Amino acid sequence: MNVLPPPEAKAAYVEQMFARIARGYDRVNRVMTFGLDQGWRRKVVEYVAPPVHGRALDVGTGTGDFLIELAAWVREGMVVGVDFTVPMMQAGQPKIADLAQSGRAAFVAGDALQLPFPDNTFDAITTGFVLRNVTDIPAALREMYRVARPGATMACLEVARPRHSLLRWGHRIYFEHVVPWIGALLGGDRRAYTYLPQSARAFPPPDELAAMMREAGWSHAFYRLYGLGAVAIHVGAKKM
Repeated sequence: MNVLPPPEAKAAYVEQMFARIARGYDRVNRVMTFGLDQGWRRKVVEYVAPPVHGRALDVGTGTGDFLIELAAWVREGMVVGVDFTVPMMQAGQPKIADLAQSGRAAFVAGDALQLPFPDNTFDAITTGFVLRNVTDIPAALREMYRVARPGATMACLEVARPRHSLLRWGHRIYFEHVVPWIGALLGGDRRAYTYLPQSARAFPPPDELAAMMREAGWSHAFYRLYGLGAVAIHVGAKKM
C-alpha cells in the first residue's frame, strides 16, 4: 500500500497526518525505537552544545522532546520549538509548562521553509526526523542557516539505512511491516505509520544529505551513524 502523496500535496498531507497522531506520538516513538530515540536526542544536543545564556531553536519540534534536552544546557537563556502542526505542540505543552512559565521555553507556529525569525538569531539549532517530511530539503537547510548566528552549530537527527545487507533487510522488515502495526495498536493510525517508513525510503542517504548541508552554507559538515546504522546525526557549523 503506497501512501506517499504527490509533491504538490505533501505539505498539507503531512500536517493533517501529524495532527491525527499527535496524542499518541510520544508513546509510539518510545515503543518503536525501544526508547533509543531519547538517547539519540541527547547526543544531538551534545553536538550543538548550546551556551548557558544563549538561544536554541528546534525545527519541526513536534511535542517538544528536544526542548527539554536543550533547556538543560540553556539554563539562563531561551529555547524555542517551531512546528507547522499546532496539535503536536498542544500535545507537548504540559511537557514544557514549567519552562514556559519561567520564560525559558516557547512553542511557535511556523514552517521550516519560512522560519518566522530574523537572520542570525540562534546559537544552536536542532531538528529530528523532520527533513524527510519537508517539500524542499535544501530550502529548509538554508533557512536554518539564515537564522543561525555566526559560529552556531546545527545538528540533524534522521533515519538512515544500515549498510550491512542482513541488518538492512531486518531493518526494512521491521520498519515497513512491524512499525505500522505498532502505530495502529498504540496510535490508532496505521496509515500514518505506513507513510513514515515509505518517506524514509525516499530520503537521501547520509552522504547526500551532508553534501546538501555544505551547499546550503554549513561548513565542516559530517555525520555519525547510530542504532546499527538505522539513524544518522549530521552536524554543521555557520562560519564566524
